[in-house]
Order: sequence, then structure tokens, then C-alpha cells
Amino acid sequence: MRDRLGLLVRIGPSTAKASFALSMLTLSPDLALPQAAPPVSLGVQSQPSQPHEAPPAAREENPGLINEISKLFEKSKSILSPLKSPSETVDDLNTRAKDAGEGLSALTRPSSIVTGRAACLVAANGAPDCKAGADRLCQSKGYKEGKSLDTDAAEKCSPIVFLPGHKRGPNDCRTENFVTRAICQ
Repeated sequence: MRDRLGLLVRIGPSTAKASFALSMLTLSPDLALPQAAPPVSLGVQSQPSQPHEAPPAAREENPGLINEISKLFEKSKSILSPLKSPSETVDDLNTRAKDAGEGLSALTRPSSIVTGRAACLVAANGAPDCKAGADRLCQSKGYKEGKSLDTDAAEKCSPIVFLPGHKRGPNDCRTENFVTRAICQ
């Protein structure tokens, strides 16, 4: 006994306690702690009514790392969309390519920039409507429709304004707008 006590004094009390705990775990593996404690029930557990009846077989829940990873994979199956077959994937790609081609063809229609002079109509609110002027300018050059790029404005006055001594009134002159350059399709 004295030899053991001398050993404890030499290696220290904390090392002795750790060695003792380790030896107890190696001697009795069933005393090891589980990964997670089982849930505590505060009520009376019901026993099966007949002793020969076994409880229904349920999958034993193992709260370890592997089990958690398998749960993660099960959840990811429900989140991700199912994989398509190769023929469905090719059909989907063909549909997308067709739609993209139609969009590009609208952009690459032949168009040209033309110059000229076409009057803009006056809209109901009094502002110039140069879309109609651009269309007329493009139609005069053989195209279907157009959009105005440049406009010009000029003042048109009645001949009375040019008489000497005439005071200019508010209705003697008006501004006319013209499309001078348009892009046509």
C-alpha cells in the first residue's frame, strides 16, 4: 500500500484520478455515457395491455453524426428538384434556344437610317407627335415604319407680321416640328 501511496504522491492527484477513470471505462464498456441522454418522462409509462404483445417495431434513433448526415441527405432530396431525363433536358434546351433565336431575329431585322424632312403632327395636348412623321419619312424611302432620331423646329408666321408697323400678336406665328433623321425597318 505504501508503494501505491508513494506512486500517487509522485505522479500527482489529478493524473491519478484521470488514470482511475480511464481504467474504469476500459474495464466496463457498458458504463460509458451515450452520445445523447434519453428523454426524461415525468408521467407513468403505460405498459402493453397483454404481455405477449410486442410494441410496434420502430426505427431506433441513433443521435450520432452519421445519423445526422443521413437526415441532411433526406431533407435535401425534398428541397432539390428531381433530375430530368436526358431527352427532357434536350427538349428544354431546344425550346430555350428557339426562344432566344426569335428574340435575336427581332433585333437583327434590316434597318437603315434615312434623312429627309417630314412634319410632325400636333397631338391633342398640343405637343408634337413625331412618331407619325418618322413613319411617313421611312415610308417615303420604302420602309414600313420608323423612329425619329433628330428633329428640327421652325417658326411659321402669317405674312401680316412682315408688314411695317404691325405689332406681333400671340396667334401670328406658330412653331412647326419636323423629323429630319429616322431609323427605319
